[in-house]
Amino acid sequence: MTYPTVSKPYGFRPINLIGGQPYAGSTRMFKIASGYNTNIFYGDPVKILRDSNSMLPIDGTIVVQDKSWFGAGATNQISPPYTIGVFMGCSYTNPYTKQKTFSQYYPAGVVADDIQAYVVDDPDALFKVVFVTNQPNYYDDPFTANGTTPAYANPYYVGRNLVVAVNPGDITTGNSLYGVADVTNPLFIVQQPFMPVRVVDVVPETATSAGFVELIVKWNMPGAHAAGEGSQQWGGGHEYYWPGSTGSIIL
Repeated sequence: MTYPTVSKPYGFRPINLIGGQPYAGSTRMFKIASGYNTNIFYGDPVKILRDSNSMLPIDGTIVVQDKSWFGAGATNQISPPYTIGVFMGCSYTNPYTKQKTFSQYYPAGVVADDIQAYVVDDPDALFKVVFVTNQPNYYDDPFTANGTTPAYANPYYVGRNLVVAVNPGDITTGNSLYGVADVTNPLFIVQQPFMPVRVVDVVPETATSAGFVELIVKWNMPGAHAAGEGSQQWGGGHEYYWPGSTGSIIL
């Protein structure tokens, strides 16, 4: 059987639960604030909006996950990039037609008081995702990875931690263009334990002679480590694994 060529990333696609648990494809509904001015695409990771000082939720709404790896700051002023889940579409009352609208993606700036996002929030969920070539200049900005060119992984990537490649989505299809990427800069490769996703398997169906372009990943437990005197950096992971107390360090 011939499988289609994977030419670009498509975000995080839920496929199963870890350990062979029954998976019903369930989602949880989260509120998006009226007028939130950033697109959220099908397959984008999302996070709960939190106060940058106390880390308490501000209003229970979610925003797109724009951190690929770390949040950083002084002690008691941290910015953890924890992910609550993956966006699977939304509904809202169209402010012009006054009709209920169901959308593949959230278009920035919608003004409505009933915007609801459908999110796969199970921390045991496994996701299929495209492995991409990493584009950041880590010497200037170690917190943002991006890139949409598929790369190729060897089987030894199973068990390895990777960062999230943050890319604007496709407004034509409504689909995400997020992927996952490796870190090759020697300054940061030693921080593998704090990266947000773990590779649990490869996808053989779309592999080529160069390697595997699709991987199966799971969100990690968040972690933190010292980042200089009086400060710390927080590795990404799943929101439900984080105890939530400001200043706590998970090792």
